[in-house]
Amino acid sequence: MIKYAVVFNVVGIILTMLSGFMLTALPFSLYFGSHDVLPILSSAGITFLVGATSWYLSKDFGKRIYKREGFIIVGASWFTVSLFSAMPYWFSGILPEFTNAFFESVSGLTTTGASTIRDIELVPKGILFWRSLSQWLGGMGIIVLTVAIFPLLGIGGVELFVAEAPGPTSDKIHPRIKETAKRLWLIYVGLTITLSILLWISGMTFYDAINHGLTTLATGGFSTKNASIAHYNTIPIIQYIIAIFMFVAGVNYTLIYFSLKGDFKRLWSSDEFKTYLFLVLGLILTVFVIVYNCGVYDLEKSFRESLFQVVSVITTTGFVSADYTSWTPFLTMLFFILLFVGASAGSTSGGIKIIRHIVIFKNSFLELKRLLHPKAIIRMKVDKKIVTPKIMTHVLVFLLLYLMLFIVGSMIMTVILSDFDQPLLTSIGAVATSLGNVGPSIAELGPLHNFADVPYIGKWVLIILMLLGRLELFTILILFTPYFWRNN
Repeated sequence: MIKYAVVFNVVGIILTMLSGFMLTALPFSLYFGSHDVLPILSSAGITFLVGATSWYLSKDFGKRIYKREGFIIVGASWFTVSLFSAMPYWFSGILPEFTNAFFESVSGLTTTGASTIRDIELVPKGILFWRSLSQWLGGMGIIVLTVAIFPLLGIGGVELFVAEAPGPTSDKIHPRIKETAKRLWLIYVGLTITLSILLWISGMTFYDAINHGLTTLATGGFSTKNASIAHYNTIPIIQYIIAIFMFVAGVNYTLIYFSLKGDFKRLWSSDEFKTYLFLVLGLILTVFVIVYNCGVYDLEKSFRESLFQVVSVITTTGFVSADYTSWTPFLTMLFFILLFVGASAGSTSGGIKIIRHIVIFKNSFLELKRLLHPKAIIRMKVDKKIVTPKIMTHVLVFLLLYLMLFIVGSMIMTVILSDFDQPLLTSIGAVATSLGNVGPSIAELGPLHNFADVPYIGKWVLIILMLLGRLELFTILILFTPYFWRNN
C-alpha cells in the first residue's frame, strides 16, 4: 500500500528548501535596485508556508520510503517545484500569463533552456538570478540534494536516488547513498565557483559570471544576454573557457570524482568517455572544415565557433555563439541529429546519452556476427563488463519509447504550429530539443529565436516532453501504468 503521508512529508521538505534558495536572489535585487523584492519575498513566503505545512502535518506518519513512494515523490516533486518556481515570473509581471511562467520554470529546472522571454536584459536582476539558479538546481537534481541531508531528518534516500537517476550504469562513488550525493554536490559547487571566477577574470561582470557559471555547469544554457554567448564574441577567451567547462559538465560525475583523486586510469578505461571525447573531436573537425571553407569567418573564429556550438549542442547546454542553421544545410541537419545524442550518463546533460548509443551499436554489430555463428555464445561488453539482458532490454525499450514520443509529439506539434511558415521543421525541432533538454532548435525556433510565439497548447505539450526527457521517461511513464497503483 502506498504511503501518501511520506510523499507529502518529502515534498514539503523540498519546497521548504526551495524557498530558501529563492531568498538568495534578494541580495541582487537590493544591490541593483531592480524592484523585484516583493515578488521574490512573496514567492519564497508562499513556498515556505505550503512546504512547512505539508511537512508538519505528515511528519508523524512514518518516514520509510519504498520504491513506489520514491517514484511518486520524484514525479510530484518536479511538478510542484516547477509550479512554485514559476511564481517569481508570474508575480513580477515579467511573464503575466501562467502558461509562459510555468514553461520558463520547467525549462529552467529541466535545464532545457528554451525561453518565452522576449527581452532578457529587461528582466529584473533578482529574478534573472533566480532563473539561472533554477537551472543549477535542476542540473544535478534537487532530489539528490535532498538525499544528502535526509539522514539528518531520519529519512532514508536510496529509493529516491534510484528514481532520480535510472540510467543504464550502476557505478557508484561510495556505497552509502548520502555520501554519494554529498560528493556529487561538492564537485558541482567547486566547478561552478571555479568557472565563475575564471569568467569574472576574463571580462564578464561579477553578476554575469555567476549566472553563466550556474547555467554552464547545469548544461542549461540560460544567459543574462539576449544574444547569449554571442554577446562576448569580442572576448574569445570567454567562449573557450565556457566550452571547456561545458565538455567537463558532460562527463560522468563519477569519473570526474576519480579524476580529481588522480585516478586517471579509470577515466581512460571508460568506453563512454573515450567515445564522447573522440566524437566531440571528430565533430569539431568536421564542422570547422566546412565553416572555414564557407569563408564566413577567419581561421581562428571558424575553429572557435565550431568548437563552441558542437560542445554546446552535444552536452545539451544550448548556449548560442552563432546561428549554426545559417552555415550550410548539411550542418543544420548535423546539429539536428546532435539533439538526440546527449553526453555521458551520470552527467547533468540531457538527451539519449552516449552509453545507450554504445550499447545499441555494439549489440547491432554483434547481432550480425551471431547470424554467421548461430550456436556461438557471443556476449556484449562495455568497460570489459558483460552487459546483462536486463540492461539491454532497458536500453532498447528506452530508445523505442523515445522514438515513439518524438514521432507522436512531432505530429501533434505540426498541427498546433500549422500557422508557422515552416510547421514541419519547426515542430520536429521543437520536440527534439524539448525531449533532449537542449534549448535551441532549427527552423523558426532556431538559435536566433525563442518559444514566445508557440501557442499555449503547444507549450504544454513541450512542458510534458521536457519533464519526460529530464527524468528519462520511465520515472514518469511508470506512474501512468495500472499495475503501479495495485496493492499487490
